[in-house]
Amino acid sequence: MADSKRDLFQKRRLRVRSKLQKLAKGRPRLSVHRSNKNISVQLIDDVNGVTLVSASSMEKELGVVGRNNVEAASKVGTAIAERAKAKGIEDCFFDRGGFLFHGKVKALADAAREGGLKF
Repeated sequence: MADSKRDLFQKRRLRVRSKLQKLAKGRPRLSVHRSNKNISVQLIDDVNGVTLVSASSMEKELGVVGRNNVEAASKVGTAIAERAKAKGIEDCFFDRGGFLFHGKVKALADAAREGGLKF
C-alpha cells in the first residue's frame, strides 16, 4: 500500500536530519518550517538543545504578518542572518526539513546567504 503524504514528508525530514547529524561537528542547524500561512526559521544548537536565534513571518516588525510567499521568505531570511551575525554566528547547516528546496525555502536560503550566513 502506498505511503500517505504525511509519511513521505516524515521520511524526507528524517533523511535530511540524519545526513546533517553526520556532518554537524558542533555547528548550529538552520531549521525551516513552512505552513500554509507563515514561514519560520531558527538556529538550533543540537548539542545543548537550545534555540539560539529565530525569525518568523508572524513578527510585526518584518511587515509580512500572515503572508507566506517568496517576498516574506526573503525578509525572514534577511532577518535571521542579521540576528545570527549579532550573536556572532556565521557558519551553520541548512535543515530544510521535509520541504523541497525551491520556491519559498530557496528564497529564504538565498536571502540568509546574502545576509552573511554560510552553509
